[in-house]
Order: sequence, then structure tokens, then C-alpha cells
Amino acid sequence: MSFTETFAAGFTSYGDRPCIEFEGRWHTGDEVTGYAAAVDAALREAGADAHAPIGLVVRNRLPHAAAIAGSLAGGRWVSMIYSFQSPEAIARDIEQLRPAAVVADAEDWTEPVTAAATRCGIGGVALAPQGPRVVTVGSGATAAAPSAGLSILTSGTTGPPKRQSISEAVLERTVFSVTGGLFASPQDPPELSYWPFGGIGVCQLIAGFATGKRIVLLERFSVEDWVRAVRTHRIPRAGVQPAVVRMLLDADVEPGDLSSLQFLISASGPLDPTTRDEFEQRFGIPIRLAYGATEFAGSVCAWTPDMVEQFGAAKRDSVGRPLPDTQVRIVDPDTGAQMPTGQRGVLEARIAVLSPDWIRTTDIASMDADGFVTLHGRADGAIIRGGFKILPETVRQALLTHPGVRDACVVGVPDDRLGQVPFAAVEPTRGQPVPHSEDLRQWVRAALPVHHVPVAVVTVDELPRTPSLKVRLPDVAALYEAVRVNG
Repeated sequence: MSFTETFAAGFTSYGDRPCIEFEGRWHTGDEVTGYAAAVDAALREAGADAHAPIGLVVRNRLPHAAAIAGSLAGGRWVSMIYSFQSPEAIARDIEQLRPAAVVADAEDWTEPVTAAATRCGIGGVALAPQGPRVVTVGSGATAAAPSAGLSILTSGTTGPPKRQSISEAVLERTVFSVTGGLFASPQDPPELSYWPFGGIGVCQLIAGFATGKRIVLLERFSVEDWVRAVRTHRIPRAGVQPAVVRMLLDADVEPGDLSSLQFLISASGPLDPTTRDEFEQRFGIPIRLAYGATEFAGSVCAWTPDMVEQFGAAKRDSVGRPLPDTQVRIVDPDTGAQMPTGQRGVLEARIAVLSPDWIRTTDIASMDADGFVTLHGRADGAIIRGGFKILPETVRQALLTHPGVRDACVVGVPDDRLGQVPFAAVEPTRGQPVPHSEDLRQWVRAALPVHHVPVAVVTVDELPRTPSLKVRLPDVAALYEAVRVNG
């Protein structure tokens, strides 16, 4: 049986039982599959044949979850498009992708998006709680995809977000990495899903459907909604970004509200040891570190109960061992030579179902004699903003396209809630009006996903430089402190 068939069986198994809770209401399996069937009918009406690939301007909402699951179960390929970017950027994504049809929330069918679909001969379907409707009718010229699958987005570590293809075979591996191959029973606590569907967060949704597990869906994270879900449904474990740990502490959540949690899994960025200690002491809930990436379509390293029992205390700062189907090595970033046990280098991984080749990351790591991996930061200077990875050069290049900007520097600065945020300093173009900070922030917003937008932009006569004319990053960061002090 193919993964598509297995997934379809899981997706249609709920019947009249609860399937997804969204905005405080449970929706049955029949309701969710019914909405998925309506989306498929609308796609056909819009000119997209049964297996034609589609683009999805995705939001964490019930209609979008149904559209994703129904498309995969029906054999379609779905390419994600971030909704949290400007209408012009969404339109550019559509023109570059050229799918047979685009599915988007009704609010995302703005004039630029509609114009792009019409100009490219692409069918369009609008999602709304009451049901989908056709917005544009396409030419139907796009060839069918060879199989079902997903193209998900990175958060932009090496530039603008890239799409990572996840074929049927890889999806099967992804589900296993999330569930360990275990299927759910109706009595099991539900899965709590709030990570953005445009990226690796969709894998949690797919795993839930594939194994017949109930899902509590949040459109976005808030402490109040997340705690309510944990408290109400007695959720035993959940994956969180490091920023969430800090937010739970700052909100002074009652420990009893989280008493069902056996542990939390922290991923997507470094968790400050002090924050981890404070959380564990206040709530009595251990936090385990894990490691995965969009490029690997799921987890690379994790802890098992046996590992925790034998090594948990001694190797607390590790992200665990590589998964059974995964090989990991630590190499010298310049020579590629494998580093000795315990020495730091750049992490590379090889997963047969993805590629026969070693895939290099930008993560600095070490591996001990027992095979446990510990992360030590990033090799590329990326800013980790609440779980989203931002390469400073990406934001700098966007600023440099502004006619009023001569040069720019972008650095990460500390933020109590998100860990780090981008801050920019620019030199104005001589002979041009000096751009205002808010104008430059909006300029970046129009070019890149919203998490790339600097918290502030200051204009200086000259950027601080070293004798070799390189910009002095600590001095740029100090400019942000001046902004904070002076308001």
C-alpha cells in the first residue's frame, strides 16, 4: 500500500467522531472530509484536473487543514505559499510557481493576487468557513504531478525562503519520525498543532491524520489558547519553540494548568540554559532538546525513553542520538574532514530516503563517544526570531534595493520574548532624501516574509568600520541600545 493510500485511510477513518478542534469547537471527520471534497470539486471547476499540482496560500485554519489533507489523499502535489507576506510578494510566488490552481483564504484574494492568477491562466479557489468558491478559472495547461507530496518552505536561513520537496516516500519517513510508527486510539489525548503549516509544522498535521489522532488546531500561538488546550485535553507532551518557554514563564502560568505535561520538546533554535532551568524548577516539567530541519523533513536527532533513563541526567544538553534511518557526522567546515569525537565542527546528515549524499547544515555541533549530538550555535550568523531563521544578508540586500540606501548592516539583537530580532543601520544615498525608519521597514515587509522586518532602522552618516573597512558588528548593535534608551 502506498503512503497516499495509507494516509487516505487514516484521514477518512474518523467518521462522525471528533477530528479537529478549531476555535473552541470540535469538527467531526465527516465535516472535515466533506470540506476537503468541496475543495476538490471547486478545483476541478477552476480547471485543475484530479492530480494537477496546486499552490496553497496557507494559514493555520480548519479549511486549510482540510485542503491539505484532501489534496494529499487525492494524489495532488501541494506547494506552500506564505500568507504572512505582502500581497505583491504572494503574487510573485504564484507567478514563479505556476501551479494549475491556487487555493487561498478569502482575505488573501487581494487585487494583486487575483491579477497574478488571471494573468498566468491559473485557477483560483477561495476558502471560507461556509465553503470554498471559485475565484478564477484557469487554462488547465499544467501537467499532472508524478505523485502526491508537499513543497514546504524554510524560514530563510540562506536567503529568501526555499521550497523543500517532500515526496510520498519522504512523507512516510516524516510521519514515522513524529509518531514512532504508533497509531492512535480514540481515547488518546489529541495532538496540539500550532506551528505554521507553511513549513515543518505541516508534518505534525500530516502525522496526526495518518495515524487517526485527534488534533487541536491553533491559528497562532498565544499563551492563553495553548494553556487552555493543555489543561482541557490533558496533553502529555508537546513541541515548543524556545520563545514559547520564555512566554510561559513571563505569563506566570499556574503550574497546575500544565500538570498533565510529562515533558516538553524544545526545537527550532537554541534554548537559553537559564530559561530552561527556571522553567523546570517552576513547573517540575523536564524539557528535552531535539534537532530537525525543513531540509530533512522532520527530526534528525531525538531522545527515546530508554535513552532518557540511561543518559538523561549526564547528557542533559544533548539533542539525543540520530534516528535509526539517519547518519550524522561532524566535519571541519573548510576541509570536510571528519572531526574527532567530542570536537566541534559543522553537522552533516545522510538519510537514504532523501538522498544518498551527505547534506551539510549550518549548525555547529559535536558528537560524543556514545553517539549523542550537542549543538553549539550556527556557523552562518543567522538570527533566530521566535523559531524563524533569518540570514542578515537577506535583509541587507532588500534594504540596498531602496534608492535612498547606500549601504546597510543587519545584526541580531536580544529580545526577551523572541530570543533575537533583526536591527538595521543604513547609510543614506548622497543626494537623495534621507529615508525614514518606518518607510524602510515597510520596504522590507514588501520584499520578504514579515519576520525579516527589522524592529528598527537607524540612519547614520557612516557605518562603524574596522581598519579593513568591514562593518564593526558590535558597534552596530550598540546603536540599537541607543535607540531603546532614547525611545
